[in-house]
Amino acid sequence: MPTDPGAGLIPPAGSGPVWPLFPDATAPRGPVTEPDGPTEQVVAGLSNSAVAITTSFDGSDILIYGAVRRETPIPDGPLDVIVTIEAPSQPLTIWQKARRFGIWVNTDRVDVGAAPSFYAVATTRPLSDILATEWDNRYRISLPLVLRAFANAPQVEDALPYTQALIRLRQQNGHYRLEEGAVTLVEDTLFRTDIRLPANLIEGDYRARIFLLREGAVIDAYGAAIEVRKVGLERWLYRLAYDHPLLYGLMSLAVAVIAGWGASAAFRKLRRA
Repeated sequence: MPTDPGAGLIPPAGSGPVWPLFPDATAPRGPVTEPDGPTEQVVAGLSNSAVAITTSFDGSDILIYGAVRRETPIPDGPLDVIVTIEAPSQPLTIWQKARRFGIWVNTDRVDVGAAPSFYAVATTRPLSDILATEWDNRYRISLPLVLRAFANAPQVEDALPYTQALIRLRQQNGHYRLEEGAVTLVEDTLFRTDIRLPANLIEGDYRARIFLLREGAVIDAYGAAIEVRKVGLERWLYRLAYDHPLLYGLMSLAVAVIAGWGASAAFRKLRRA
């Protein structure tokens, strides 16, 4: 787990590559007033900093816990916590299907430059009540901002329905989640939440982020990495498929032939009996 509180976080505006806001690439970022220095800081930990995917893997629960460190008395106003876990981003294409000559075919499309296969947000209270829009635009916390940018100029007049459909479908299968009220905060100091990772994870370095907020503004943030890797037989088959696809295909064909022959022989034996 990185010790740098800024590890894994999106760089502030003005440093590194500037991603256009999604889905409206022309909308300007709102002005953000930086505090002189955080009077409250996150001290956090994860129950697992590594997840092993085996042949029997059916998901994993990640416990995220921590405390708020202060050098001064607790300020006035409610304190809120947001926790996110994000899978590595990948490019993808969103297709629209239309009925042509009695069959459904792909027609218009929108290419997305970077979208995580899994993204979960857990909060102490409703997200719209605790996070100001300009801070959401900066750190890209909410689900509508999880998609980073277009891969190229959209070929449709309005890309918003495409991105909304993608988010809706991934919410339905549990890959995009907003769990409001799932973070427990005790006496404005201790917090914890559990986020479940699905069974069909992709390999990569996942990113956990923890945000402290007051009056809609982010006052401190912390990032940590979660390593997700296939192990054992699952790892061997995965590497075989990518490093030696011909051998993997021949082996799969052999297994299918042997399984079919074995099933046929078993049925013949049962029929005679």
